[in-house]
Amino acid sequence: MLAHMDTEALAKTRETGLAHFHSRSRGRLWMKGETSGNVLRVDRILVDCDQDALILVCRPVGPACHTGAPSCFYRELEGDALRPVNT
Repeated sequence: MLAHMDTEALAKTRETGLAHFHSRSRGRLWMKGETSGNVLRVDRILVDCDQDALILVCRPVGPACHTGAPSCFYRELEGDALRPVNT
């Protein structure tokens, strides 16, 4: 999945070991799976060379996508159509 993190979300992620993000639509801190139970357990946090992007290496508990797919990236653009892929 792809999500936004701010300082508060990163601190809470490091404190709990569960992925937290800044929800722009909710306007607040949000823990992945707080309502569904499909949390992301964080194993590692990778930082890019500019220190402005992170990759969380996680063990998902349930599907990562709100659609029920294992990943939010379950389709690819083929011409003008979206085609399902196996992730």
